[in-house]
Amino acid sequence: MSGPLEGVRIIDITTVLMGPYATQILGDLGADVVKVEPPGGDSVRGIGPARHEGMAGIFLHANRSKRSLVLDLKQPAGREAVLRLAASADVLIYNVRPQAMARLGLDYDAIAAVNPRILYVGVYGYGQNGPYAAKPAYDDLIQGASGIPMLAQLAGSEEPRYAPSAMADRIVGLSAANAIGAALFHRERTGLGQSIEIPMFETMAQFVLGDHMGGHTFVPPLGPTGYARLLNENRKPYKTLDGHLCVLIYNDKQWKAFFELIGRGEVMHNDPRFASIGKRTEHIHELYRMVAEIMKTRTSSDWQAALEAADIPVMPMHTMESLLADPHLNAVGFFETVDHPSEGRLRQMAVPSNWSRSQPRTPRLAPRLGEHSAQILREAGYAPQEIDAMARAGVTRLEADTHAGAA
Repeated sequence: MSGPLEGVRIIDITTVLMGPYATQILGDLGADVVKVEPPGGDSVRGIGPARHEGMAGIFLHANRSKRSLVLDLKQPAGREAVLRLAASADVLIYNVRPQAMARLGLDYDAIAAVNPRILYVGVYGYGQNGPYAAKPAYDDLIQGASGIPMLAQLAGSEEPRYAPSAMADRIVGLSAANAIGAALFHRERTGLGQSIEIPMFETMAQFVLGDHMGGHTFVPPLGPTGYARLLNENRKPYKTLDGHLCVLIYNDKQWKAFFELIGRGEVMHNDPRFASIGKRTEHIHELYRMVAEIMKTRTSSDWQAALEAADIPVMPMHTMESLLADPHLNAVGFFETVDHPSEGRLRQMAVPSNWSRSQPRTPRLAPRLGEHSAQILREAGYAPQEIDAMARAGVTRLEADTHAGAA
């Protein structure tokens, strides 16, 4: 492995997307991520197209840079194995409710007893000091609770809609990766481990209200909630004569250039509604409606050429298929074609950051279920006969037992 987190070991007891996305980021940055899976595997192994059972697309894109260890944590021997691994680990991350970890005998006190320097990180629905503490949480529920579907309706949707992406899972996953990086830095300075809670609801409430608290920022309120520009029904790809185009005219210079482009250069001086960013925000609905009507008068290619010549931000509206062919992404090597030992040729995304000294690499592709069970248990001090006994008792599964990826 390589990257800035080389030498950091993470015990990853997470499933589905939020936790696995966080640990994939850390694994891409060089950490040794041990993915602890139940005997049936992470459920997301079965979501979407797959060449072989248990190796579906979404799993492949959230679990590279990891090793798979199967453990039945409900058996005492499975719990003991986690404690032995935790004794030499830097981080243990989980995404079930803390009560479930306590029932398994893997709460913070139990883990800290074998390794007081460890970072014990929980990513789950709600902070444990509030009335929602015991409620289950999923991406859709957290999107709704943080107001995203209602914002969609305020912005012109016929009815409330969730964002068509696992937005909450991925944003909270990013927040978890950031928190772990900061906690590792803190521990390097102080030598102290700690327990860290990263709740979905609070994280997403901050994310949404940063834009939309609006006048309620002030006590008493100076106006309504909501950021008018973001809630404009015409804040969407503009329809042109032959398609759609994404345009953002934002600052004074860009608006001046746009009005000159359409032969109305005097507007910025003569119409006080458009003279400053504050006034434009007050009248944003009228302004965007005007732009939407004007954009219908030319083709997408004509507009793109004219807007780029005027230094006005513009981008094409991609489909998922055209995004894969984007010339910039392909020029910077964002997409990599790799050979997976069992899954054959795959397209994956590169680490989206560039480092002058410690560039992260991703030499380890998403693991088959139990692919590294024996290897990791040996590293924890288990003898071969002990590992075989654990496999016979169903505490672990060795790759030969899973047939995941078998042709």
